[in-house]
Amino acid sequence: MGARRPSHVDVTPHWSIHLEDADVHPLRRPRRTRPARSLLDEASWSDARRRARALILAGVQQRIVRPRDLRESLVRRGACRHRGLIVESILDAVGGIQSLPELDFETIRRRCRLPPPARQAVRRRKDGRCYLDVEWSDFDTACEIHGVPHIRVLQWEADLERANEITIGGPRLLIFSSYAVRHQQERVGSQLVRMLSRGGWRG
Repeated sequence: MGARRPSHVDVTPHWSIHLEDADVHPLRRPRRTRPARSLLDEASWSDARRRARALILAGVQQRIVRPRDLRESLVRRGACRHRGLIVESILDAVGGIQSLPELDFETIRRRCRLPPPARQAVRRRKDGRCYLDVEWSDFDTACEIHGVPHIRVLQWEADLERANEITIGGPRLLIFSSYAVRHQQERVGSQLVRMLSRGGWRG
């Protein structure tokens, strides 16, 4: 804050009131912020909330940063754009928020006047048991909420295989991201209503 604005035409300058030594790499040249601060800055400068969330999750999943470093850097940084979403994303990355955001999902269910589902229903597979986040067995419908978008290919493939096996054996399966359950509730509710209606619900 207060430094002379750079004159490079291909550079978009940003500035910060709070930039401590802990956020600046002590050895690299030219001087630069550490990865945690860099990710937080880019997330807060982003116009798109989805991109801001993806940056934080990708940084943790690709082991560029540790969640603890992000939390500490965010405390030093203070107020910033998308702060609530950034905090939520850090928690999601380490499982601090359950894979199913219970309160948000329950809000959608009640708003759409859907019947109460069974939660964490057990399904047996050849390789052992698995759990469905929610299930309406009377209407042959279940729902899974993924807390983190899967960047690791092997994990993603395993989850796709698991979803296919559930659908083959029944019930029909809908899959949502935790972001959608929190921030795209109208779409989630619409798809739940249509799937349950297809299974015979006449609420």
